[in-house]
Amino acid sequence: MTIILVIALIVTIILWIAEKKKLKTTTEQLDSSLVNHAQVKNDLTGKLAVLAEKKGELESKIIDLELKNEQLGKYQDIVDVEKKAQEIITEAEIKAKVLTATADDIKNEANKDASLTKQNAVAIMDNATVEAKNVIENANKKAEEIAGDAYKAMQNASEYTKTAKAMKNIIEGYGDQYLVPTYSLLDDLADEFGHTEAGEKLKLAREKTHLMIKNHTAAKCDYVEANRKETAINFVIDAFNGKVDSTLSKVKKDNYGTLEQKIKDAFHVVNNNGVAFRNAAITNEYKDARIEELKWAVIAQELKWEEQEEQRRTKEQIREEEKAKREYEKAMKDAQKEEETLKRLIEKAQKEVSQANDEQKAKFDEKLKELEAKLKEAEEKNQRALSMAQQTKSGNVYIISNIGSFGEDVYKIGMTRRLEPLDRVKELGDASVPFEFDVHTMIYSEDAPSFERALHKKFLRLQMNKVNPRKEFFKITLTDIKNEIDKMNIDAKWTMTAEARQYKESLKIEQDIATDKNKRLEWERHQLIADPVTVELDEDAEV
Repeated sequence: MTIILVIALIVTIILWIAEKKKLKTTTEQLDSSLVNHAQVKNDLTGKLAVLAEKKGELESKIIDLELKNEQLGKYQDIVDVEKKAQEIITEAEIKAKVLTATADDIKNEANKDASLTKQNAVAIMDNATVEAKNVIENANKKAEEIAGDAYKAMQNASEYTKTAKAMKNIIEGYGDQYLVPTYSLLDDLADEFGHTEAGEKLKLAREKTHLMIKNHTAAKCDYVEANRKETAINFVIDAFNGKVDSTLSKVKKDNYGTLEQKIKDAFHVVNNNGVAFRNAAITNEYKDARIEELKWAVIAQELKWEEQEEQRRTKEQIREEEKAKREYEKAMKDAQKEEETLKRLIEKAQKEVSQANDEQKAKFDEKLKELEAKLKEAEEKNQRALSMAQQTKSGNVYIISNIGSFGEDVYKIGMTRRLEPLDRVKELGDASVPFEFDVHTMIYSEDAPSFERALHKKFLRLQMNKVNPRKEFFKITLTDIKNEIDKMNIDAKWTMTAEARQYKESLKIEQDIATDKNKRLEWERHQLIADPVTVELDEDAEV
């Protein structure tokens, strides 16, 4: 017995020691973790302090710039002089752009024409950029001669204002104020212009910026000593290009305006910082060249997206056509089978009539008429399916709404060639939206695409998606749609009120479970039993 007690005591001691070691290890780990957390906290606090300091410095710079701008206000009266000087500069910039554009065209032709070597094209472009620089420099000198100190003052005032605005943008962010619709960039392009051609233009634009650095037209500086001048110019070029390259890496098809403004802001901030190095600054021409890069990068993205969208729409149309074809074929087979069955039954009924007495004949005649009516219906169904299969444009135009998903007075005007058009409406309401669609009218047309396009064109101004009109949703009243279709002398059956059953029921349930705990628990239990996750996965697999 004593031995057992001793053993038990020894085991207890061992376990206690082990537990103590484990506790010590855990404590050490916690202490280490706390130290790490404290270090991270200190690091974050330090970073926040640095950011706050930088923000304060920027805000201070903005105030200084605004004060300088106010001090230059005495020159505001000499508008005529400044205007004349600006006219000279504008004219020079136009000439410079013509020169570089001509050089671009020559280089493009050189790629196509074997008689011109690439070296010759590059040389032409090289000379054009240098000549453009000289034109603008001469214009600036002439403007200064005309306007004197007034011109310099007005120039400085303008730069201070732009730099202050740039710093505010950097601090406060850009939001949506600089958004530019992409279609404005595409207006001047030919219909056959694709993302491949845009890529070539982008390549050419980048070659141009590289040439400008090589030809010393990307930046300028007032240092006389060559080494200092080169160092200062390289400094501003590197600073500007770093910001621009970072901006270009964020290119998407729909953010041109914001990125353009970021490049302009980088231009003003870098040039303001370059004042300390004898007015080292990026030239306007180089800034414009880099914006040109941005433009073609965005255009290439947009055109590539449009091409992908067109491919997607084509595939979707093919799938729709295949579904419609399968429906027509199935309908014709079913109708033919039904016809054959009914014909056999009619033959049987006719034999029975011939063998029946007068009393039985009346019953058999009634049955025969019923079978003949069904046969006629089956034949018509077969003929309708055959007709729709043969007509590539026949189909149904539908007007549908989904108040729960899109709100009041929002209608989709679409078209389907399905033999059962409601199947298409059901598909639209299955997985992509929270509620089912309500059908307000379904209009058969022998040229459904043209009918659909006519309605889309009529309500063009009211389309909800101003970027992609193929979304087919319009902010309009149902009465206005009906009135327009009535003007076309189209007889259609309308349901003017949206049932929105699931949406209304959902609102009622939400009200109930918000105020009644038992109803909430019951609803949660029912939802868990229904297993919505599994249902969703199954539906996605079908789509």
